[in-house]
Amino acid sequence: MTAVHGRVPGAPAPVVGARRGLAALCVTVTTGYGVLFYAFPVLVPSIVADTGWSPVSVTAWFSASQLVAGAVGILVGRWVQARGPRPAMTAAALVSVPAVAAIALAPDLWTFAAAWLVAGAAMAGLFYPPAFAALTHWYGRGKVRALTALTLAAGLASTVFAPMTAVLEGIWGWRGAYLVLAAVLLVVVVPLHAFALPREWTATDDGRGGGREGVRAVVRGRAFWALTAALALGSFAVYAVVVNLVPLLEGRGFGTTEAAWALGVGGVGQVLGRLVYAPLERWTGPVSRAVAVLGACSVTTVLLALVPGPLIPVLAIAVLAGMARGILTLLQATAVADRWGTEHYAVLNGIMHTPLMLAIAVAPWAGAALAGPLGGYPAMFVLLGGLAAAGALIASATRVRGRPPPFPLPTSSPEPSR
Repeated sequence: MTAVHGRVPGAPAPVVGARRGLAALCVTVTTGYGVLFYAFPVLVPSIVADTGWSPVSVTAWFSASQLVAGAVGILVGRWVQARGPRPAMTAAALVSVPAVAAIALAPDLWTFAAAWLVAGAAMAGLFYPPAFAALTHWYGRGKVRALTALTLAAGLASTVFAPMTAVLEGIWGWRGAYLVLAAVLLVVVVPLHAFALPREWTATDDGRGGGREGVRAVVRGRAFWALTAALALGSFAVYAVVVNLVPLLEGRGFGTTEAAWALGVGGVGQVLGRLVYAPLERWTGPVSRAVAVLGACSVTTVLLALVPGPLIPVLAIAVLAGMARGILTLLQATAVADRWGTEHYAVLNGIMHTPLMLAIAVAPWAGAALAGPLGGYPAMFVLLGGLAAAGALIASATRVRGRPPPFPLPTSSPEPSR
């Protein structure tokens, strides 16, 4: 496989403007996650202190926005499939600006809640799924390199926006911080989506004919739901690990700084994992790759539960857990195309990501809630490892008979959608 912008031998060339589109998405997806996801945990203490709203209520509405994103993602997937990413992602960017401004100006909890639900709808067009669909369509067999570049860039969202948000909050408070971030969405994301994403798009599903039947045929199959369940279990496990790693280590006597280091090196491992996905994709098949990645998520999670110290081995395990988590993100991006081709990728990926978003949304709360009844965080981490292992077993049932080529073979030259 060649470089991101090169061609894979025997594959169609990327569409005109694919490089520009990839560069734009690296900026906009990073910004979308930074503003709509990573700014929130930084601002929660200030929101609670300023308003008197309970932290549980504030966090619950943020989690609800993730559920809305998952549900709306199905509609966004159909829109992207029919018209390409440019209209859908531009509309999402336009919706996100007043939504974030409304969060900043909310006079009461219910207005705050409604604003987050609207923001959740915008997330469906700003986060990974539509961007994955766009790159898969634009690059064909060269998609893995493009997807890797995107996830490497977006992996810096917390690195960039968490400290930026803290600085903004220190100067203007949480309301002023969100207003500035809304302006960032307006100035950066809206124009890049409106003008930098390629216009060229060959619609493969207009919702009126064989495209819809093709989607239904896949969704009715056992393999699709086995894959969805496997990835949902893995996503639940790894996101619960991320949020609960610090309390796990603090309960073992590590200081907050040491626990933060473990969380930080996990982020480094996540980047390393994404870098090794391209050779892993060449050396393994879709089913064995899914089983191996989910198995790695399971093993590293159990090791975090069983190894109490000293710090160096714990840091090493945290790096390995981060690598597994990073590879899982790219596995989610390529799993549909690996089994059913790219013809209905946007729709199928949108459907699949609804339960995945649900799992990700409830994972932080569920992990902490399970720790008490199970007798502590180590037992909870063992349970999470078991869930990831169950995902690996289910992934073995995701083999598709008569798997299509990784991109649809053209039968005509239709006019690209504008």
